[in-house]
Formats: sequence, structure tokens, C-alpha cells
Amino acid sequence: RAAQQIEGTFEIDASKILHMSAKTGLGVDAVLPSVIENMPPPLGSIDQPFKALLFDTWYDKYVGVVCLMAIKDGSIKKGDRIVSTHSKQKYEVTEVGIMHPEPSPTTSLQVGQVGYITCNMKSVSEAHVGDTFYRDKHPVEALPGFVPAKSMVFAGVFPIDADEFARLDESIQKLTLNDSSVSVHKETSAALGQGWRLGFLGTLHMDVFRQRLEEEYDASILITAPTVPYQIKYRDGTTRFIRTPADFPDIHTMQDNVESTMEPFVLATMIFPERYLGQMLELCTLHRGEIQNHVYIDEARVLLKCRLPMAEIVSDFFDKLKSKSQGFASFDYEESGYEASDLVKMEVLLNNEAVDALASVMHRSTSVVAGRDMAKRLREVIRRQLFDIIIQTAANGKIVARETVKQLRKNVTAKCYGGDITRKMKLLNKQKEGKKRMKKFGKVELPQEAFLTVMTKSE
Repeated sequence: RAAQQIEGTFEIDASKILHMSAKTGLGVDAVLPSVIENMPPPLGSIDQPFKALLFDTWYDKYVGVVCLMAIKDGSIKKGDRIVSTHSKQKYEVTEVGIMHPEPSPTTSLQVGQVGYITCNMKSVSEAHVGDTFYRDKHPVEALPGFVPAKSMVFAGVFPIDADEFARLDESIQKLTLNDSSVSVHKETSAALGQGWRLGFLGTLHMDVFRQRLEEEYDASILITAPTVPYQIKYRDGTTRFIRTPADFPDIHTMQDNVESTMEPFVLATMIFPERYLGQMLELCTLHRGEIQNHVYIDEARVLLKCRLPMAEIVSDFFDKLKSKSQGFASFDYEESGYEASDLVKMEVLLNNEAVDALASVMHRSTSVVAGRDMAKRLREVIRRQLFDIIIQTAANGKIVARETVKQLRKNVTAKCYGGDITRKMKLLNKQKEGKKRMKKFGKVELPQEAFLTVMTKSE
């Protein structure tokens, strides 16, 4: 049964599958001969100029960046100078060796070998996985397939306590030493103070980074809702990438200068038991998905492919997928380019003042529902003040929802016994004027709990 599933899922010939058990040791002795028989030998030559593929790195606090390389041509030894094809940076090799399984220094690395190289590289951001290295003054053609890591999910990270900014800054720097794919830019929010705008490869990458910050460095952080990079095409032919809602053009620029707005799409692949097919189709449709096809890979499982806007899967899509399939569905996706989309900027206004940390970019079709939901949740978490707080959500400048947090009122007529009604009216009018004055100069401060509540999507 397992062989049939492997053949159906990965299209591997079942007759070539090795039957073994790591628990009992059955068939393990056939693995190494099979690797020797089926894996092709290295194709390079030791007489050719040095060429190596970088496929992994890590940071060592004593020697800097350690690079794992596969030698495709020639050889390398201590003292040689090597050059990166991508960055053109030059480095002097200080040590070469193999993993055995710990790093073991050798005199040289030759064609066909896989080993480590240290070369006084100071930061992991200088080492790009998939890059080609060659000996100085002996350039070679770069190995095909290299594409620099590109951030596809962005989120703002802010310390819960402003006094922890310096400590959190140090923690992020230490984490990014071993993860060059995270892009880091400092950001300032009027509501949340100083923080960072971090770029990740995907939502799983973002979750792992957040967990490491909290568990390894004991950091208390607030992460804003994740966003994806949008494209704005202007009428003069230029294109601009939008990574934060603050960069999205205002309503006047959209009308006068913008030709179209585009958002990234992904090709999603889901595998789940056949009984959940209807629920999975409904889930994709609700998230603006376009069903490509679905096939039965065996008697009980279905493989479904659909195109989805990336903005729909960075929030709670995976949680809903697991919930509707009772944990049986698997989910994978790959980039599928940009498509024109009717995008708007959703802003939150408190007493006519915009809260930049709560702004977001979304499709126009979801803006009304999302705006009403946001206003209702904010009304529940904002504390009452001595003046009315008007909560509004606006899509491209048009108000789509409004809620009011009523003011706290002191009973100013409590000590007014008897007498003419004008005595009470005089006190009430005096209070009313004071409330107007207070609303004019009063500031609404959002507690951290409000952000944590609002950034959790409601069902």
C-alpha cells in the first residue's frame, strides 16, 4: 500500500522502491549499493579551472561564515583567492575540510568532493545559496539555476515595552547572522513606536523566526498583520513595489497617475481524503481561488490544484484548511507571477486621525465586510474615555463602517435638589461644553491588547 501511494504521489516506479525498516534493520544493507549503482559520478575535471557550488552556510563566532561547497571542477587549497560570481567579492581561503561528521581540515578539496571552506566572510548576507565561486583571475561560467532569495511576506515587529528596543535589536541581528534570507529595515509607527519591517520567504518562515525570537531570546514582541509585495503600474510606464500599506498611493494619485494595481498569485497544491473535497473547493472559492483541476491519486485521496492570491494565504488560510479537513490535508504552493487586481487601502480612523499600524491593503470586494468587522472589534477593546470616540474604517478614502465608543459621564446634577429646571440645564450645558473642548484636545491611545485582538482575524 505504501509503495502504491509513493508511486501515485511522486510518479516513482514501484518496482525500483527499496523495501526496508529502519526500526528492525530489514533491507538497510541494500541502500549503499543502490546509491553507488544509481547515482551518477561527478562529471568535472581536475584539469579545469576551479568552480564550486555554494549550497549551505552557517555562522561561527570564531571564524565567521562557514561555506559548504560542492567542487564541480579543479581543486582548492588554503591560501587561494576565490571570487563570488554573484557579488564579485574576493576572499582568501583560510581553511578547507570535509564533514566527517564534524568539520575535519584537509590539505585541499578536489573535483567531486563536498566540503567546507572558511574565507574570512563576515556576514551570512554575503553568501548566497546557489552561487558559483571561482579562483581569482580565472573566471568561469556560472552554474545555472541561481536565483537570489526574494522576500514574499512582510511584517512589522515592535517591542511590547519600548525600553526593550536595544535588546530586541541585538537579538534580531544575532538571528539574521544565520538566516540571510530575512530582510531587515527599521520602521517607526506613530502608534507602536520604533520597530522593524522584516521580509520573509513565506508564512512558515515568519512563524519560525517569531518562535525563535520568543524562545531563544525571551523577547516580548508584537507582530503586525503580514502583507505581501504589491505592484503599482503608473501611466508613465514605471512600476513600483509596495511592501507596506503606508507606501500605497492615496486616492488622488490612484485616479490621476496609476494605470493598474497588481498582486502576487501562487499555485497551490492540496492533498486530502476524498470526503473533504466539497469543503476544500468551498474554502478555495471563498478566498478568491481559481480551481485548476483535481485528480484522484488513489481510491481515497484527492490532489487539488488552484491559483490563489498570496494575500489570502498569509493570514489564516492554513488554519482553516486544517480545521475543515480535521488535520488530514497537506498544503504546498509555488509562486505564479502577478495579476491585475482591484486593490484598495483600508485605513482605521479614530476621531478622524488615521492609525498607521492598523492600515492594510486588500481587494475591493472584501473591503466592506473587513471594515465592519474591524470597527466592531475595535469598539470592544478600546477603553471608554471622558469624550466620545468615533471609530471609522475607510477604503481609498470612502467610509465603509462607523462605530462609537460612548463617553463616560459624571452625574453633575446629583447634588441639585429642587429648584427650577433651568438650574439642572445650566449644569448639563456646562458639562456638554467641557466635553466638546475635551474631544477637541483629547488623544485616543490604543492599548497593546487592542492591537493583539484586532490582528487576530475573526471567523
